[in-house]
Amino acid sequence: MTDPWVALEPGADPAERVRVLRRAHETFTVAGTVPRPVRAVVADSWRRSARAGVGPDGSASVELADGDLGAYRSEHPLARVMPLFRELMGTFAADGEHLLAVCDAHGRLLWVEGHPATRRRAGRMNFVPGARWAESAVGTNAPGTAVAVDRPVQVFAAEHFIRRVQPWTCAAAPVHDPRTGRVLGAVDITGGNGLAHPHSLGFVQAVARAAESQLALLGSGPPAAGAAELTVLGREEALLLAGGRKVRLSRRHSELLLLLARHPEGLTGDELLCALYEDESVTPVTLRAELARLRGVLGPGLLLSRPYRLALPVECDVDVVERRLRAGAVTAAVAAYAGPLLPASRAPAVVRLRRRLSDGVRAALVARRDPDLLADWAHAPWGEDDLVVWRALCAVRPTAAVRARLAALETELAAP
Repeated sequence: MTDPWVALEPGADPAERVRVLRRAHETFTVAGTVPRPVRAVVADSWRRSARAGVGPDGSASVELADGDLGAYRSEHPLARVMPLFRELMGTFAADGEHLLAVCDAHGRLLWVEGHPATRRRAGRMNFVPGARWAESAVGTNAPGTAVAVDRPVQVFAAEHFIRRVQPWTCAAAPVHDPRTGRVLGAVDITGGNGLAHPHSLGFVQAVARAAESQLALLGSGPPAAGAAELTVLGREEALLLAGGRKVRLSRRHSELLLLLARHPEGLTGDELLCALYEDESVTPVTLRAELARLRGVLGPGLLLSRPYRLALPVECDVDVVERRLRAGAVTAAVAAYAGPLLPASRAPAVVRLRRRLSDGVRAALVARRDPDLLADWAHAPWGEDDLVVWRALCAVRPTAAVRARLAALETELAAP
């Protein structure tokens, strides 16, 4: 398979693939071993399902019903983008005799819509609103597994862990909160074997991204009342948005504001001196002069002293990337990473933070092994000489161009 996340490539025989997967599924349920033809994402999911105590003859249970379901989903963030889901996927689902489904971050189905006959058939396996389809509850399935691994995934026929679900094929993609990066749930398309095509996976992924963009627009504005926003990634000079005013800061003021935003409790003059200047001979007078100029740029009342601190909360794009990494939302973290943090800065504290953030994103990319995300990083200006990422990309997408670039890079770095 050239794409490990696609269940069935064009030209493959679906019937033969079903037979192979059924034999592999029986082998796993009896012996606990996964035969080689099973994709890694499915094999890992089968193992997690077994560890969670899911049985191959189990079924989903309904956790939310009637009034509880209505109240819960009316307050859920994904309710705001249901009109978008219906607009983009409703006709496709109805005409193709498929289902559009949306689940929350716990794998509970909130909406299941589409072709009436298909809905009735799906209802017999409890693929209905309010039912819990988390991977830990019903094993491998597209919406549950997409939430579990925070990655768009396609599940074909006998790749499903529970036997009664094996006549179905589905593709799902997680949807993230655009501000925090946390997973809100997943959008899914479910139907017959006709969905076992790379296009269905790309389709739901595009829909999920459209939903995240829509949520960002609906939730646009400052992160909290009276708060400011600071942008420092991929920029030589920071951009501050506060009180409806956009201010481009000098390099030194960018460093100062970043450090103060990262320490809302405040920093002493000595702490700022150590954080900002490599040269230990720089005097407190120099620092006080910079702070006085920054106070004039920010306006009255925003920069306080003893200790030096900001009078209002500041949301920094560094914080967004870090939160998404902590939540395991690697795709969302990479989307928010616009480049190295103040790349020209030599301030010791900024250099340390820049390196820590870059290393954190890169480590998450390498661990995720997503060829598209790795390629995005490798072809970005900051990743074109990143040997670690190029090696990881070559391991999952060994095209001639990737192998050639890796060989050239290894030769360059080995040269005296």
